[in-house]
Amino acid sequence: MCGIAGWFDFEGGSPSSSKQVLSSMCKEMTHRGPDSEGFWFGDEACLGMRRLSIIDLETGDQPVFNENKTVVAVMNGEVYNFRELRKELENRGHSFRTKSDTEILPHLYEEFGEEMVKHLNGMFAFALWDALNKKLLIARDRFGEKPLYYGFFDKKLIFASEPKVLLRHPSVSKKLDLKALQYYLSFDYVPAPLSIYEGIRKLPPAHVLKVDKGKVFIEKYWKLTFSPKLKVSFREASEELRRLLEESVNMRLISDVPLGVLLSGGIDSSTVAYFASQKEKTKTFSIGFNEASFDESYYSRIVARHLGTEHHEEVLNVEKAYEIIFSVGKWLDEPLSDSSLIPTYLLSRFVRREVKVALGGDGGDEIFAGYPMYFAHKVAKIYEKIPRFFRRNAIEPLVNSLPVSAKNLPFDYRAKRFVMAADYDMVARHHLWFGSFSTKEQERLLKKEVFDSVKIDIYDLARESLSECDATDDVERAQFLDMQFYLAEDILAKVDRASMAVSLEVRAPFLDHRIAEFVAKLPVEYKLKGGKGKRILKEVMKKALPEEILNRRKKGFGMPIAEWINTSLKPLIDDLLSPAKIKQQGLFDENFVQKLLLEHRERKKSNHKQIWTLLIFQTWYDNFMK
Repeated sequence: MCGIAGWFDFEGGSPSSSKQVLSSMCKEMTHRGPDSEGFWFGDEACLGMRRLSIIDLETGDQPVFNENKTVVAVMNGEVYNFRELRKELENRGHSFRTKSDTEILPHLYEEFGEEMVKHLNGMFAFALWDALNKKLLIARDRFGEKPLYYGFFDKKLIFASEPKVLLRHPSVSKKLDLKALQYYLSFDYVPAPLSIYEGIRKLPPAHVLKVDKGKVFIEKYWKLTFSPKLKVSFREASEELRRLLEESVNMRLISDVPLGVLLSGGIDSSTVAYFASQKEKTKTFSIGFNEASFDESYYSRIVARHLGTEHHEEVLNVEKAYEIIFSVGKWLDEPLSDSSLIPTYLLSRFVRREVKVALGGDGGDEIFAGYPMYFAHKVAKIYEKIPRFFRRNAIEPLVNSLPVSAKNLPFDYRAKRFVMAADYDMVARHHLWFGSFSTKEQERLLKKEVFDSVKIDIYDLARESLSECDATDDVERAQFLDMQFYLAEDILAKVDRASMAVSLEVRAPFLDHRIAEFVAKLPVEYKLKGGKGKRILKEVMKKALPEEILNRRKKGFGMPIAEWINTSLKPLIDDLLSPAKIKQQGLFDENFVQKLLLEHRERKKSNHKQIWTLLIFQTWYDNFMK
């Protein structure tokens, strides 16, 4: 696990300051790679990296080269099938200097060119320079586990693992992208290819960017397909899934440093812990809360006892919430308002005391249709058939009159979100259930000149992405959307940033593309039936995990922010969202912001998502835009 950076100069020539600039960029991401650094400088291109040593501790430093050093590469991440690829490449006559996974890249490129990415099974973002052909290749893994940002400044293509690293280059300017701001307010994150900074872009997952003969090409190399459906029985499909899961976990256990499993007590992380524990003695880690509706430690202890793992547990102290958010704001260089970022960071910090690598259950909900929203789409189709007059004048007033609760995903909150979005089309409805501000709310939130300056359909990127999906069922279409957006831009970005902030590598066995490809082509009812998701995963694990774990209701990995807004976070919110500060900033309507706060504090509405989204933005703005 590492961080990478570099650039390609379209005019050629390497200024004398190149070494100093690239060194400064790499220093900005020391947290991603505290163990070593490496640089390569050419006339047209420069590559740099920071390394967190996981595999081949002795000789695994980067950059890496082919035999005659005409191809050079740096990588962030892991290639899990590198041993098989290395053997194949050696049979083709290639020789290796190290035992690392990164070194296969230049040799694989020699054999397959840019098609090399299709041979990789892993999480990665890499940059490769072909000196003979003057060609630069940068690429990102299929699901977007590892980030990669880039931009064109002063006739240079500059790239890095994090935007704040690009900002260290003197050619890169810093300006808020107002279009990206509107996406953030809606989605809680900025979806690729945008970033919150004007001119800085994200390379989307499963994409390659190529500079060849001075021209830039961006191409997609992989897409998940749901058709044609496999003609396989439920039992046969369960047996094959078990084989794929076992193989995926075993591949991700390869490490030359201590390793553990992040265990929430849900079926996803418990499945990973089970397969890991069958291979070797396993350490498991969880974090708890004093607030019962958010605490999952009871279930994680059940799994740990059942599997016989060496279990470690820590409880989050609410008194430290202010301090934690202040700390996160120092390194979170692009706003991400998923509140589970905070406990993910705390868990990562706790885990890093014991191990350098951890496996997690990310991707399970998206692949196996585990989110309640998937079934909610089916309910919404039924709800649409109720006369609009009756919905507007009877059902919605009744739902909106439900008392406000500060518990984790309470019924009143879910019911209100459902009726609020039910009239929208499938794409908008899905993201309104997940996100914060609708277009109508943004029109009230943003200053008129800000809102009018960018006329966009905030769901245009999602609709464009969904047009590539070959599924016809709304459940699978929602899964496809989530893998492109929520998983890549929220869940995986959250895990990458939170874990790398403390130099911890997190691996996701469910995101082996072979598992995703297999499950996508199974009948929908193998995944979701009668409102219950993850059907086939539960079938695979029914003899391996306690029934209490298999049948427990899904609970998100969140924080009690609805309550904290009125208590421990009140001083921070009153500062960052004060009318004077909001007015001076010139982006938001200070009266509307105060209305959100007052309604929440008087428990008239649960505005915690909107308030949290604004709080995280303000924290980012104070740290990176001033």
